Amino acid sequence: MNAPGNERLDERLVALEIRYAEQERTIADLSDQLTEQWKTIDRLQKKLDALTERFLALEEQAAPETPVTKPPHW
Repeated sequence: MNAPGNERLDERLVALEIRYAEQERTIADLSDQLTEQWKTIDRLQKKLDALTERFLALEEQAAPETPVTKPPHW
């Protein structure tokens, strides 16, 4: 038979083991979420880069070409 003090220590140990297991699961879940968020960020960055290039190309096409001429006072 365990002494009363040992039972209390056993209860505390079990509580700590449960807390540890829950924290391990939480850390794993957060790590998975972080990985997914980085994948999303990378995908969005690629789309942003493509749209920026497309916008610049369209802007370049739409800009009127101004010939290089001497000012009238020359």
